[in-house]
Amino acid sequence: MDDVDADDFDTVMAERRRLLALAYRLLGTVAEAEDAVQETYLRWYRLPEDERAAITNPQGWLTRVASRVCLDVLRSARARRELYVGEWLPEPVPPGLLGDEPDGVPDPADRVTLDDTVSTALLVVLDAMTPAERVAFVLHDVFALPFPEIAEVVGRSPAAVRQLATSARRRVAEHRGATARPAEHDAVVRAFVAASAGGDLGALTALLDPSVTLRSDGGGVVRAARKPVLGPRNVARFLLGVLAKAPTWRVAERTTADGLGFVILEPDDRVHAVVNLRVAAGRVTDVWMMVNPGKLTGWR
Repeated sequence: MDDVDADDFDTVMAERRRLLALAYRLLGTVAEAEDAVQETYLRWYRLPEDERAAITNPQGWLTRVASRVCLDVLRSARARRELYVGEWLPEPVPPGLLGDEPDGVPDPADRVTLDDTVSTALLVVLDAMTPAERVAFVLHDVFALPFPEIAEVVGRSPAAVRQLATSARRRVAEHRGATARPAEHDAVVRAFVAASAGGDLGALTALLDPSVTLRSDGGGVVRAARKPVLGPRNVARFLLGVLAKAPTWRVAERTTADGLGFVILEPDDRVHAVVNLRVAAGRVTDVWMMVNPGKLTGWR
């Protein structure tokens, strides 16, 4: 590799961490994000040398191409989801897995923003959007790309993209407005963990909102509820039933992008499940239970 090639390689590979963070927020799984980033780099190195040399802003080129790759994946996701066994949930990631932070320790305010944009709660909201809405919101509100650049990605006018981002932002605001503050969230989760570990049906039921819904993602690989579990008593019985069938397993608190959550550990401390909770008005409104091994690699 000559000096020019080495400089080119260093320049584009320095963007990998940021591209992975972008692709994960657009697609919801680390594996798909890594595939999208790999495809982006393949397209870069397939360019004729003179075309590649003419690109004055490699970062911008890589971002646009990665976003287009993700947009294509999102557009085909509906068909793929029809073949998915049971409920599909975004992959929960441990703090720091995506390497979002710049060099050094991030500002606490920035950390909150970064964490929220990889939370299960927000990714579920993003997943309900149209592909164009999701791309517009993530590129503009999270990665601060201007609307004209986003318009090139989605193939619409800047004015149309602005409307997409506004619509998406409205949905996100509704989600955030109904979510508990961190201290309240963590207190409810700790009580939830204690009741689950202690097998206390009454205490666990009392912590659940009347509209509570539990969704578990096994991907057809391990046993999971094929449909959402609805209502306090059903959700409580389901969770306690899972633990009762495996008395040697234990529950342990873990910090997640949603705030405090917990994991279910097998006897060798292998993570069997990651459970994230959404709390509002002092009660749990949503339980997201990831047991699909393919989406737990970051926790193992």
